[in-house]
Amino acid sequence: MKNTKYYTPYEVSLHNTIDDIWVSYLGKVYNLTPLIKEHAGDVLLKPLVEMAGKDISHWFNPKTKDIRTHVDPLTGCVKYFTPNGRFLHVPPPWPCSDWPTDSGRPWWSETRYEEGVLSGKTRRLRIVNTLTSQEQTIEVCTEESLNAILQRYLRYNAHAASYTWKQNGVSLDMDKTLGDNGIPDEDEEFYQLRMDRERYTQAIHLYFNDDLTEF
Repeated sequence: MKNTKYYTPYEVSLHNTIDDIWVSYLGKVYNLTPLIKEHAGDVLLKPLVEMAGKDISHWFNPKTKDIRTHVDPLTGCVKYFTPNGRFLHVPPPWPCSDWPTDSGRPWWSETRYEEGVLSGKTRRLRIVNTLTSQEQTIEVCTEESLNAILQRYLRYNAHAASYTWKQNGVSLDMDKTLGDNGIPDEDEEFYQLRMDRERYTQAIHLYFNDDLTEF
């Protein structure tokens, strides 16, 4: 998916304050900051604030994409499963006259809070600038293209697009992923062989093209 923005769990975890709340669930990343501001002061925000920067997929039924339910052993009634406490837009477990029934779509059904997709697998990548001999190791998403990885690398080199990206002397297709470029993710093999993956991180070498392209 060319225009899809992928995030690592670490990137999501950085948004963990009441003024900047992201969560992930069912494989997507959501920015709930506008929701929190809209309902500021509501006690039902507490579970969301407590889970800021974390994955809350266990709150949801992956098939229905709605809140999980369970049968209360005392009453035999079906109730919403809220292990962190009842939260915004979840109705009370009993009849309540002050519960608004016209509150619209629940926030977890809204697409406007979507930021992107949570990576199913991340990997470490060494990027070596052959012009300056500088080297950075960054965490990337296995699903993203080399162009997306270039965007991550810009913080270290604003002219990264002025380089040809190669691995083992072969120019890489910037529209393809690492895997599609023949650079496999070897984490599982390292685990099976009890090898330290930190010592054997795949490397990409950058060769300067003699121009100063800058994003």
